[in-house]
Amino acid sequence: MLSAGKCVAVIRWTRVRAKGFIDSDERKPGVLSAPALLGLRACAASTAFPLLLCWPTPMPLISFPALTCPPWKSNSIKFFSVRASSPVVTLLDYGAGNVRSVRNAIRHLGFSVKDVQNPEDILDAKRLIFPGVGAFAAAMEVLERTGMAEPLCRYVESDRPFLGICLGLQLLFEYSEENGPVKGLGLIPGVVGRFDSSNGLRVPHIGWNALQTTKDTEILDDVGGHHVYFVHSYRVMPTDANNEWISSICNYGDSFVSSITRGNVHAVQFHPEKSGDVGISILKKFLDPSSSSKTKKSAIGKASRLAKRVIACLDVRANDKGDLVVTKGDQYDVREQSNEKEVRNLGKPVDLAGQYYKDGADEVSFLNITGFRDFPLGDLPMLQILRYTSENVFVPLTVGGGIRDFTDGNGRYYSSLEVASEYFRSGADKISVGSDAVYAAEEYLRTGVKTGKTSLEQISRVYGNQAVVVSIDPRRVYVRSPDDVEFKTIKVSSPGPSGEEYAWYQCTVNGGREVRPIGAFELAKAVEELGAGEILLNCIDCDGQGHGFDIDLIKLVSDAVTIPVIASSGAGAVEHFSEVFEKTNASAALAAGIFHRKEVPISSVKQHLLQNGIEVRACDGH
Repeated sequence: MLSAGKCVAVIRWTRVRAKGFIDSDERKPGVLSAPALLGLRACAASTAFPLLLCWPTPMPLISFPALTCPPWKSNSIKFFSVRASSPVVTLLDYGAGNVRSVRNAIRHLGFSVKDVQNPEDILDAKRLIFPGVGAFAAAMEVLERTGMAEPLCRYVESDRPFLGICLGLQLLFEYSEENGPVKGLGLIPGVVGRFDSSNGLRVPHIGWNALQTTKDTEILDDVGGHHVYFVHSYRVMPTDANNEWISSICNYGDSFVSSITRGNVHAVQFHPEKSGDVGISILKKFLDPSSSSKTKKSAIGKASRLAKRVIACLDVRANDKGDLVVTKGDQYDVREQSNEKEVRNLGKPVDLAGQYYKDGADEVSFLNITGFRDFPLGDLPMLQILRYTSENVFVPLTVGGGIRDFTDGNGRYYSSLEVASEYFRSGADKISVGSDAVYAAEEYLRTGVKTGKTSLEQISRVYGNQAVVVSIDPRRVYVRSPDDVEFKTIKVSSPGPSGEEYAWYQCTVNGGREVRPIGAFELAKAVEELGAGEILLNCIDCDGQGHGFDIDLIKLVSDAVTIPVIASSGAGAVEHFSEVFEKTNASAALAAGIFHRKEVPISSVKQHLLQNGIEVRACDGH
């Protein structure tokens, strides 16, 4: 490089990474190894020119171990940053839900993101992505209030490159019955209606389902026979009036519109940014149409219907040194049984989440088990974990712990909606509410009144009930007769310690430390009415025991509600997963310790389920 008569030697950051001298990417903390620094110094010593190390912006956070003189103090080594140019895609983010994952997927493919700041930005876009999230009415209100509805219609009507995602598909139609009728953009004939749960269908439609393509479209080339991820309660039915738009349908109770295509306009009901490699290929083909001719078409998969989900759970808490680690309890006790009583450390959250994604986990769930002690909005490390994880993990992320109303030391009030919004902005797709849901359910059952102020009601009203999970932590209480208690009992498959034939499941709060006067059956039905879209059903008695899920409990609750239920606590072998799916109506099964300790790989679980005739997403389909 020549500058004002001076010569310098240049080493680019990409070369340093390519040689393995650093263990991180541009946006994460990393360590520049001693061999790399020795190499830099050798270069500096072997040339008469100053040495410049070029970094793309933003400059990474680097530490320099085992050096008495940091390189930036050397006169022979200089650092500066450069910005690489990349193609730009325009993103219409109206401020609801997790759009970070779409951004990360776009950047993962080598594109830069330009946000729509005003209506003119829509008309100036070369390619426009509209990842609609949340409630139909709230989205339309924002589009109308900001003056973006009209230019968005003009853009689509002009047949310019457009991709709508989830609500971004629904808003193209005439109107929605969600809290309505509410008028849509009216570009495509059709009505957005709710799934019919009267025949036992579980609503929301959450999970990995198969598509049936109805017309050739390049962006769906790699979808054939593979599962993609859906999470929604409302859908559009195919009709003669909208048939020319439809490029694929999906069956859930009935066949509904899963994607539309006409010219350069595309929209999908599922989430490509959460559908693993298959979804990333859809985004790539939209962003770079020429890539369709350059890449080999994926092999046809065997997906035929909604798959049972296998979820990896990471219990995250600070250890005694203040670092966030993944831990696992034995009946909720996360301390080692040693003299030091240290917090059990099973790995780093971001690393483990990334590994489980590669292993084929259908979702990753973070539970911040210190959340009830700390102010959630100040829990910056957990937010960072979500941000970093969402950069490279393209399956759904759920986070729980500490989601509740809060008043800080200065008297400022934060609603649970504000707390949840911070998690969504940081990369969460769903939030899990625990103790706060118990208190809300108790009050609702006592008064019979929905106040609209509970965390469940607030969050589901803005983001949709599909974004709200309620985590239930019950203990088994044996009784001799159903008449002994006012709560729902079951006849247990194994008698109690004194020969009791019945039991009820008493709910707890604060990490299982406090029992409450409400049963799991009553709680589940109440939170469904208050706006929960899914239930994570734990069992303190089974936690960490490895003897299998509590089938009695899971059957009791999954038969009582019409929303999906995730079975949790007790998995110790692959057979436990097939058992819970064969004997209950659970939609998903979650495990933690057996995955962390590598006792049972996720791939082994899925292979076993397939061998037993239970449909799952292929591990190589992520």
